[in-house]
Amino acid sequence: MQAGFLINIILPASLFIIMLGMGLALRLRDFSLIITRPKAVALGVFAQMVMLPLLAYAVVLLFDLQGALAVGLMILSLCPGGMVSNLYTFLARGDIALSVTLTSVVSIIAPFSVPVLIVFFMQLLMGEGQQVELPVLRTILQLVVITLIPITIGMVINAYKRQFAQRAEKYVKRFSMVFLFLIVTSIVIKNIEQMAGYFMQAGVAALTLNLVCMILGYSLAKLAKLNEAQSKTISLEVGLQNGATAIVVALSILNNTEMAIAPTCYSLLMFITGALFVWLLNYKERKSSELVKQ
Repeated sequence: MQAGFLINIILPASLFIIMLGMGLALRLRDFSLIITRPKAVALGVFAQMVMLPLLAYAVVLLFDLQGALAVGLMILSLCPGGMVSNLYTFLARGDIALSVTLTSVVSIIAPFSVPVLIVFFMQLLMGEGQQVELPVLRTILQLVVITLIPITIGMVINAYKRQFAQRAEKYVKRFSMVFLFLIVTSIVIKNIEQMAGYFMQAGVAALTLNLVCMILGYSLAKLAKLNEAQSKTISLEVGLQNGATAIVVALSILNNTEMAIAPTCYSLLMFITGALFVWLLNYKERKSSELVKQ
């Protein structure tokens, strides 16, 4: 009963609060970048919605992931970036407005695309007896309720109670970090005996996806001749996915703990890899500035 309450009530409610916090940081003018910087926004959305799932599928094939573990990695690749990517973009001195816009745009698309694509990948990667039933329309409604509605509420609060929104956002950010840590810890403890084996499979695959996406995201932005700040932003938006959303989808909607393993491993690793990547980007920029001065 307690496990059911955690999975069916606490997890979705917590994600609702996290998405509300995202909305508290948003204003309608943030979406103006779609018009003023269409190239950067279009590239970022393409990288997250198309390139990332394709890379995830390539990683699944490379590591020969099977069944629920493979689907879990695909679920992770379908979920948009969240507050973590926004935070790391700030630390990397990236384009914060672009980061927020990309997170918002993909968060609006995700409730409609994720259920359809999950069904597709379950059919592709799981056998007849392994597949989990997923009512697409009901799942879309669930995701709208726990993602789009709180974002909208947060934006309304921000529009009419700006100072309150700014104060509340700080607390929600802290909550989201603590919540993700607690959920990841609880999944690790629950599967402690199998965790070493799971990590050797899904953990290494998740790490590979994380690193490849950050590198390719940055390279793709540079090839498109975006500036340094925009390139940093796209690399972090593509490389740092919303592990909390993926875990909620796996546990609360699909009721499958094994599908939550890859997002759990990813969530443990991305804070470290993200910090290292930010340090490397800032180091590269600092060295370039020193050379220019000389």
